[in-house]
Amino acid sequence: MDVRKGWTSVRQPWQSSRALLSIPVVLIVVITVVDQVVPADIHLGPLLVIAPAITASFAGPRLTGLIGFLTVSAQTYIGWHFGVLFSRNVLVQILALAVMSAMIVSFCAVREQSQRQMAQVRSVAEAAQHVLLWPLPERIGPVRIACLYLAAEEEAQMGGDLYAATRIMSGVRIMIGDVRGKGLSAIGEAALLLGAFREAAYRHTALPDLAAALEESVTRYLADFEPIEETGERFATALLLELPDDGHLARMISCGHPPPLLLGPDSDLVVPSLHPAPPLGIGGTGPESYVIDEVPFEPGDILVLYTDGVIEARDGDGGFYPFEARAARWNGAGPDSLLHHIRRDLLAHTGGRLDDDAAVVTVRREPDIHQGRHGHILHASRFGHGS
Repeated sequence: MDVRKGWTSVRQPWQSSRALLSIPVVLIVVITVVDQVVPADIHLGPLLVIAPAITASFAGPRLTGLIGFLTVSAQTYIGWHFGVLFSRNVLVQILALAVMSAMIVSFCAVREQSQRQMAQVRSVAEAAQHVLLWPLPERIGPVRIACLYLAAEEEAQMGGDLYAATRIMSGVRIMIGDVRGKGLSAIGEAALLLGAFREAAYRHTALPDLAAALEESVTRYLADFEPIEETGERFATALLLELPDDGHLARMISCGHPPPLLLGPDSDLVVPSLHPAPPLGIGGTGPESYVIDEVPFEPGDILVLYTDGVIEARDGDGGFYPFEARAARWNGAGPDSLLHHIRRDLLAHTGGRLDDDAAVVTVRREPDIHQGRHGHILHASRFGHGS
């Protein structure tokens, strides 16, 4: 059964191309025949150039060249049929068809080369994405994770937005960030921040120490590589999230990053009140500059982390995407289903084109193992924060 499906998938593109190729061939035959039956003062031969022009829309240079050859041959036959093959007018028509066909074939060759180069760029972008932006595990520790990335530039699979998750001794740490800029030009800073987080998340037990280590890494990088004309203009926002195994709460530090959304199973949506620190790279700050905010995070709750490319996405009239209202509408969906709704709705809002990279990560705390299948969970108040 699978072999038949595979053979069918191979045959379908060829059958489609062969069916389309019949259009210019039939067109050549029709023009050649009709030109012989219309009055002698009507010349349809120049219309033969339509055939290679049509072929170029769906075929490569070889097939287009073949149709061009048939076109010139048809014009030659028309001239021979009427006994005027070597007249000045017919020779000019044949030469014109040959030149036009050659130009169309050249266009096809250039287009094919551009397509190959674009495919190479995309393959490099995909490789960079797999190396730098590792796929997040579906389940890590007590939480289930799903992620979505939409790059603003079509040739890039990733850009200035980033996310990472890692297991530590006492729980799970997750970071979502946004480097100033978009597309390929921001990959360098994004790679730096991802590497710094993956290394520092294990080495610093306190969340403020982790934030200070990331600040030091970004500041040192910018001091070495930041162009003089962009001094002070390159930075990164980040949200650091820590989910301890023991205790139904979430600790987070915002470095100039938007606060997450907290969706509860009872259909309520909460935007935690955070104490944001400056973005990374603005100025060297120590651990004492970062405030840990805590929010209840019960089994079944979902935290939605996102970058500003989501909330700043605009429609044709300039209206921002109503992210909170739309997320609340799909409350109750799982992490993957929620991302599916957000992706489809966000692209519909923007007409399928984003002006900035956008990333969304959904995190759901799974029920405790010791609670059993029918255990009841008491939900604490969702408002408030700690330091």
